[in-house]
Amino acid sequence: MSELILLKLGGSVITDKTRPFTARLDVIERLAGEIKNALDERGDDLRLIIGHGSGSFGHEVAARYQTHQGAVRPDSWLGFAEVAAAAAELNAIVMKALRDAGVPAMKFQPSASTRTRGEQLMYFETFPIKEVLQHGLAPVVYGDVSVDASQGMSIVSTEKLFDNLARELSPDRIILVGRVDGVFEADPLTHPDAELIEFIDSSNWEEVEAKLAGSHGVDVTGGMLSKVREMYRLTVAMPPMQAMIMSAEEPGRLEAVLKGQMVDFGTLIN
Repeated sequence: MSELILLKLGGSVITDKTRPFTARLDVIERLAGEIKNALDERGDDLRLIIGHGSGSFGHEVAARYQTHQGAVRPDSWLGFAEVAAAAAELNAIVMKALRDAGVPAMKFQPSASTRTRGEQLMYFETFPIKEVLQHGLAPVVYGDVSVDASQGMSIVSTEKLFDNLARELSPDRIILVGRVDGVFEADPLTHPDAELIEFIDSSNWEEVEAKLAGSHGVDVTGGMLSKVREMYRLTVAMPPMQAMIMSAEEPGRLEAVLKGQMVDFGTLIN
């Protein structure tokens, strides 16, 4: 049985989240190459669904229009379109890098296939994703806007999309790749001496949850706290699936993890 991995390339690593509309092209291209190398080595033994955040593209515009709060302004629907365009702009950059590297990637636009109700993802059309996955393609989803049943509009994060896909497809692993090397007791970007939390499970979850804070830069989806919380709840609901939060700043790390090698970095959520 081939291993199914849901892989998120976080906005913090593929963009500079402190500078609007700034993609880290060299990093995106390198990660695309590492994904291709892992697929080549493992062949039919590895199936991938790839997601990515919106980073300094979608988050910046969504924060300006307060899209995550719904249709609360006269220009909210204009903002809805602007956020969708910004998210799609970054997706085009990621897709080009994946395709240029030889990854058989195919994008799926969440704003055209989802419906939310506040914090809940009510509907997500997943049949096309599951079908192309069966035929050797790597579906690509991304953080996007969604029409919302209660407030007109909302943001649907990659983690929420992965939650839905995981419950339908039972992946072996979910890997969240960001700028920092896992979950720390404090933000390591502002507290260099912060200690890494190597494992998160039921024995330390309450303590970890109390220590987590928002991410570095503009993020309208809740930062690190919401990401870790969603992954923890998902692993509790679907054992023995594991989640990993790691950095891809050092070349070769993502490739090693995708190849199934033993590593001594990142945070494992179990």
